[in-house]
Amino acid sequence: MKFRKNSKVIFAGFSLCTAALLLTSSPLLEAGENAAKAKESKLESYIKFTKILNLIESQYVDEVNTSDLINKALKGLMQNLDAHSAFMEAKDFKDLNIQTKGEFGGLGIVVGMRNGALTVIAPIDGTPAARAGVKAGDIILKIDDKATLGMSIDEAVSLMRGKPKTPITLTLVRKGSPKPIKVKIIRDIIKIQSVKPKVIKLDKKGDEILYLQITSFDAKVVDEVKKAIKAHPRAKGYIIDLRNNPGGLLDQAVSLLDLFIDKGTLVSQKGRNKEENQVYKAHMKGTDTQTPIVVLVNGGSASASEIVSGALQDTRRAVVIGEKTFGKGSVQVVVPIGKEEGVKLTVARYYLPSGRTIQNKGVTPDIIVFPGKVTQEANDTITIKEKDLKKHLEAELLKLEEKKKEDNVTKASDTNASAEAADKKKKGLINTEQLNDDIQLKTAVDVLKALILTSERKK
Repeated sequence: MKFRKNSKVIFAGFSLCTAALLLTSSPLLEAGENAAKAKESKLESYIKFTKILNLIESQYVDEVNTSDLINKALKGLMQNLDAHSAFMEAKDFKDLNIQTKGEFGGLGIVVGMRNGALTVIAPIDGTPAARAGVKAGDIILKIDDKATLGMSIDEAVSLMRGKPKTPITLTLVRKGSPKPIKVKIIRDIIKIQSVKPKVIKLDKKGDEILYLQITSFDAKVVDEVKKAIKAHPRAKGYIIDLRNNPGGLLDQAVSLLDLFIDKGTLVSQKGRNKEENQVYKAHMKGTDTQTPIVVLVNGGSASASEIVSGALQDTRRAVVIGEKTFGKGSVQVVVPIGKEEGVKLTVARYYLPSGRTIQNKGVTPDIIVFPGKVTQEANDTITIKEKDLKKHLEAELLKLEEKKKEDNVTKASDTNASAEAADKKKKGLINTEQLNDDIQLKTAVDVLKALILTSERKK
C-alpha cells in the first residue's frame, strides 16, 4: 500500500514538471526509478527462490518434503538476521509458551550467541547449572553428543530442556582451561527466587547496608525490593547485585529505576516502525534520590540488567562496579504464524538516558574489578630483642603444651562457631569472611561506605 501511494505522488509531480526535466533530473523521478528497481529486484528474488525450490523437488537425489524445505529455509533466513530472531515450528513455539509461564524442566542457564559460538550468558543462582559449576562466558561445544556449531539458540534451548531428573552432559570451553570440560547436570523444575535481600552491618548502633541480589527480572521484582527496603529502615545505602542476571521483563526494570530516579528518561526503544518507538520517563512521587547506591555487574548481566545499571550510571545515581556486561540491548516480539507456529523478530533497540546503545557494547563499570578473593597477608614476623629471645621461646613452648590440652575443647567450640555462622547466614547477614571471599562485593561495600560518609557530611 505504501508503495502504491508513493507512486501516485511521484506521477503527479512528474506530469507538472515536464519542462524542468528537459534541463535537469527530478528527485521525484529518481525516487520513482529507485522504487521500481527495488520492486523488480524483490520479484526476481522471489522467482529465484521458487526456481531453486522446484529444482530441489524435481532433481535432488532423495525425495524431499516441501514443508520441511520451507521450514529449514525460514530458520536459516531468521538466523542470519541476528542471534535473537528465529522461526519457531510447532514444538519450539509450544516450548516458548511453557517457558513464559515460569516453570519448566531445564538446567537454569541463559544462553546467547557471541562471535558465532553458543555462549552461557549466565547460570541462574540456585539452579542445577549453577550447582554444577557452569560459569558465565563458558562456550557450549556439545550438548550430549551433538555439536553446537551452526546450531541456533532455540535449537540448543530445546535440547537442554527436558523432563526433570533426567541427565544431560555439556562439553564446555572455558577461558584459562587447557582442554574442554565435561559437566554432567540433572535437569530439574526451574523455580527462581528473583530477589534475595541480605544485610551487612556497619556499626554497633544498628546501621547497615542493604544488599539486594536480583537474579532475574520477573513480575515480582519491584514488589520484593520495596518490601526489603521497608523492612530495613536503618539501611544507610544499597548494593544492587545484578551479576549473572540475564534480564527479564522491561516494565520491572523501568519500575525499579523509577524508585531511585525522579526525572528525565529512564530508557527508550527505537525501531524501524514508529509504533515500536517508546520513551519511559521517571516520576517524582515516591522516589528515593538520597540513599547512596552501588551496582554490581559482570559478563552475565544482560538486557534488563544492563538497562538498570546503565541508566543508574548515566544519571549518576549509582556507582557501577565489576566487569563489562554482555551487550544485549534489542527488543523481540513473537508473532504467531497460524495456530501452531511463530516468528520471534527483533523490532527495536534499547537506548540509555544518554542516548547510547548497549547492543553489542554492554555497560562498562565505573570501577573495574575482576572476581576473586581478598588477598590477606598475615604479619607473623617476630621482631624482638636478643635479650628477650629466650623468654619468648619458653613462652611459645608453654603455649604449645596448653594447646594440646585444649584440643577437645577447641573442636567443640569450632562446632559451635560453625553453627553460629550457619545461623547468621540463615538470618541474612553477610559476615567479614563472606566479604573476603568476594572481592567485587568487598569493593562495593568499601565504595558505598565512602559514599555514605560523603552524603552524611553534606547534611
